[in-house]
Order: sequence, then structure tokens, then C-alpha cells
Amino acid sequence: MTRFTRTSAYVPTRAIIDIGSNTVRLVIYGGPARAPDVLHNEKVTARLGKGVAENGKLSQRAMAAALASLARYRTLLDLKGITEIDVVATAASRDAANGAQFLDQIRALGLSPRLLSGEEEAITSAHGVMGAFPGAQGVVGDLGGGSLELVDVDADGCRHGTSLPLGTLRLPGLRAGGERAFGQTIAKMLKRADWRAAPGSTLYLVGGSLRAFARHAMTMSGWPIDDPHGFEIAAPQAQALAKALAKRKPETLLPVPGLSSSRLAALPDTAALLFVLIRALQPGRLVFSSWGLREGVLWDRMAPGVRMQDPLVAGAAAFATEYGISAGTAAMVTGWTGAARLPGAAAGTEHLRLTATMLCLATAMVEPNLRSDLAREWALRKRWIGARPADRAMLAAAMIANTGRSDLPADLGLLATPEQLREAQAWGFATRLCRRFSGNTAQGISGSALRVEDSALVLAVQPEIAVLVNEGVERDLKTLAAHLGLKPEVR
Repeated sequence: MTRFTRTSAYVPTRAIIDIGSNTVRLVIYGGPARAPDVLHNEKVTARLGKGVAENGKLSQRAMAAALASLARYRTLLDLKGITEIDVVATAASRDAANGAQFLDQIRALGLSPRLLSGEEEAITSAHGVMGAFPGAQGVVGDLGGGSLELVDVDADGCRHGTSLPLGTLRLPGLRAGGERAFGQTIAKMLKRADWRAAPGSTLYLVGGSLRAFARHAMTMSGWPIDDPHGFEIAAPQAQALAKALAKRKPETLLPVPGLSSSRLAALPDTAALLFVLIRALQPGRLVFSSWGLREGVLWDRMAPGVRMQDPLVAGAAAFATEYGISAGTAAMVTGWTGAARLPGAAAGTEHLRLTATMLCLATAMVEPNLRSDLAREWALRKRWIGARPADRAMLAAAMIANTGRSDLPADLGLLATPEQLREAQAWGFATRLCRRFSGNTAQGISGSALRVEDSALVLAVQPEIAVLVNEGVERDLKTLAAHLGLKPEVR
């Protein structure tokens, strides 16, 4: 594995404590405000919602486990000097008869919990999805231990948020009466909440149990990305998988990489709920999100100017800075390579090309014997907020081409079209040419130009830096020109 050296940009700056129905979690963030990195993530499975589902109260044992973890979190944050802390409590604390007393005990620890209503919980989760998927439009479903939140999202924001008592801790009891009764119960809840969705819309799914379903689907399909964030699946395919999983006994399920035994055991119940939801809401596709409630809290705190930033570019810029590549340098190289486009290349990919350039330039700062692994590690394994699966494949293709190779792993074809991959290869070949010729210097870039004239790809160089053109530069120009179907020419 490549060693990533963190800079001051990744100093922990803020924390969120999420007091959920199943777990009590602390997440500490750092890095760019628009695409924050998780620097610390720990949880305690207190199962606060179990007692609520059984008798309407938080059990003493669950509260003791939660309060012990919260005392640790409070001390840890003090030691780290983190003062920007949000504490949110959701369904279990909201629904329990003794929830108010529990929150008082939390305040005694020096924390200030904010109890979210069902609608607030739904809207905050939706804000997390909107931050992760700019332009998101459809329905957000957030499944926790105590409840399921549903909310509509579009360019104007989110609305019609509702919270239903369908959390994972309640599902075994609800399914005990049989699948037909289970489906009828959910249908009645949706009708009572006056909740419906436009057929064919996108269903964005949040929550560890739903991401567990995504991991299972990814394993079944041989998906080349192991991060469930951004995983997409067509609704009919998801429904068929959910139907089959719902019938399985937990002990018959094979282990899934990255999935705990408890998540695996809950898969049939989660699948049963998802099957009914797909049938009721009739979405066209499902998209899974690792951004939800906690990131929604971050989104609510973001300045308007920060929200407008492209999260992929912001994240890549911070990442590349770790390797000595500034956003300004990457922008200069991206401008210089602008002529290297295939005929009919899709518009609206400039942010992706800039991101690819940043990563390509960063690889040159890593030991040569490590570079061959970076395309898969950085493009397909690192979590990029704002990148769809096709975007990840294009980043990988560009990084591979940046090493001078034209062969691509076959599994990239599962994520992107051949045309998209060829376009991304052009970005990589062009970045390699610019880097080799100019050394990423302002004088080298400003004193030259890459342009297409008739059937030729021309590298025009001012006389005073003509000595920079050598055999390697000519070879890279020839490779790029051949990829574009042009003839190479140096002037």
C-alpha cells in the first residue's frame, strides 16, 4: 500500500457525535471544508433502540454503555483540543419514555445534545446526500436502528420529510407475522404519512445496513470498486436480489469483504424492507451513499460559497497538495492539454479532467516502483465525493495512460463506456507530454502550445526553450497524436 503523508490541511477541526438507535458514534473531520476527510471514526453498539422497540424505554444497560462511550468521546475531544462539536440524538432518544432523562445525563458530561424530530432527521440526512451528489434529484431513504426516514430532494432543496418506525431493530418483530403482513404494514405506514414517489426516480439510500446490501450486490456482480459509496444498481436488479436475500437464513450467507457478522446477519431483514420499498416507490435506480445524517450536519454549517464548490475538485486539490502539486499548477497543465480531445468527446467533463490532471501529476511525485498500483488505489479505492463509477474508471484510465501504457484492465469496462475510457486516456497521455516537456514550470507551459491544425497535432515551442524537446518528448507527442488519430509535428 502507498503511504500517504498528511499535511496541516488534515489537522482535525471538528467532530460529530451521533447518538443513534443502534450505535453511538464519534467522527472527527479534517481536510477541505467541501469534501471533509474522516480522520477518526469509532462507535459503540449500545443498541439503545432495542428496549424502545420492546417496551418503549431505553434500558439501563444500553444507557450505561452509551454514557460510557460518550464520556470517552468527551475526554478524547478535550485532549485533541477540538471545540467545534455537534451532538445529535435521533429515534431512540426521541421515542423513549425516558429519553429526556437520558439526554440530561448526557448534558452532565459536558456535551450539548440536540434532539432531532423525525422530519429534521430526514431533512438532515437528505442534506448529506445533496452534499455528496450535487444536483441530486429523487428520494432519500435513511435506514437506522430505530426508524426509516424518507424525503424528496431536487434542485430546490428537500421537502415532505417523514420518519417511520421501520428501523433495523424493529424489522425482526415486524416480519414475524409473515411477508404479506409485513408488506401490508409498510404500505399502511406510507399511506398514513401520505408518502409516494414519482415512478422512475432515483432512490438514494443511506445507512450501514443498506450499504451492507450494496456490498453484497457488489460482490455478486464482481464490481471492481470496493467502496459502496456511489454504487448504482437498476431497480429491477436490486429487487430481484432483495427478494432472494429476504428468503435466506443469516447462517447460510457467505462472508462479504468489509462486512461485519452483525451486518451480515441483518441482511435478510434489510433486504425484505428494501424489496417492499422498491415495489411501493417504483424507482428507476438505486444509489448508495455514505454521506447522510452526520454529513448533513456539516452541510448545514457550510458557508454558501463552500457549498457551491465542486466536491471532487476540492477533495482532489487537497489530496494532490500532499504530494507538492498545487491547484494552480494543475490548472495550467489542464489548460495546456485542452487540445487533446477526441472527436465527439462529451461536454461537461472539465472538472473531471482537472481532477485527473491533479492525480496524474501527483503520481510523478511517488517512487517509480509504486506508481503502477496508484491507478487502482487512488481512482477505485479512495473515497471521492462527487465521483460516479464512470468518473472513477476515467480517472484510472487517465492515470494509467500517464505512465505511458495504453492497455487498460478489463473491469474498467464495467464502469464506463469505451468512448469515455479513450477520452480519459487522452488526458493522461497529454498530461505526460506536458510534464515531460515543461517540468510543470510556468515558463515551459507559457512558452509553448499544443494545438490541432488540420490532421496534425502540433507542439509549438518558442526558440529560447526549444532545447526542452528531446527524444522522450517526441515519443510522447507521437503516442498522443496516434491516440487522437493525428500526425505529430514539432515547430
